[in-house]
Amino acid sequence: MGKDHPDADLHPEATGLAAVTVKAHSAPNSLKLYSGWFCPFVQRVWITLEEKHIPYEYIEVNPYHKPASLLTLNPRGLVPTLQYVNKPLYESTVLVQFLEDAFPAHTPHILPQDAYDRARVRIWTDWVTSRFIPSFHRFLQYQGGDGLDAKRNEFLNYLKEFARELAPAEQGPYFLGKDFSLVDIQLAPWAVRLWVFDHFKGGLGVPEKGQGGEDEKVWERWRVWSGAVAERKSVRETLSEREHFLPIYQRYAEDRAQSDLARATREGKGVP
Repeated sequence: MGKDHPDADLHPEATGLAAVTVKAHSAPNSLKLYSGWFCPFVQRVWITLEEKHIPYEYIEVNPYHKPASLLTLNPRGLVPTLQYVNKPLYESTVLVQFLEDAFPAHTPHILPQDAYDRARVRIWTDWVTSRFIPSFHRFLQYQGGDGLDAKRNEFLNYLKEFARELAPAEQGPYFLGKDFSLVDIQLAPWAVRLWVFDHFKGGLGVPEKGQGGEDEKVWERWRVWSGAVAERKSVRETLSEREHFLPIYQRYAEDRAQSDLARATREGKGVP
């Protein structure tokens, strides 16, 4: 993919609080994150690095202008890629769990110690990839007029399904209660991008407080979780200013984007 790729015209660097985080991690380090500031998959890894206070070097990459340094490590040029002791690793969910395994002294831990809880976290981590993200993009990229409400309702049902699995709010706001975990990291980058439906699709449709009818308790739990995630320091400090996301998500909303994910959505497939 070169300069003529239709998605290649991106703002070149992180902005806002994310730019401050980039600056703090600009020095050379044996652990390098090849990153794209706009990418939600990248943000998963970035959140984990910040949560666990792992030293790293941030290297900005436009995935449509892949530098030789990235292609030498990873000929596919996948972003995010981690370079660890001169070896490449990729795929965001794998990278997040790798950071937990490779840096056990760095806390907080994002996987629980209890074997059952750990398995349940992995089930819902997979659910985010296999159910939530495809529905997000089916809704965002939908172009037919009459079927938009069906795509919206499908997506809202996934929000409710997730909310029903959250620990009771009195135990804490996150999936496991008080502990911010792998499931929260997996979904957080999309949770803080839900504004795209208000901007491009006529509204997300989550009811206002007190207006959720028989599902009000479920929606209130979603509001607590999504509010806590949006205010989490590691999430805020890895998120750029909204204005620079607009042209990116406009291409998705008009179904013009040519990313692997956009094409997979068009073809009725899941996350590639």
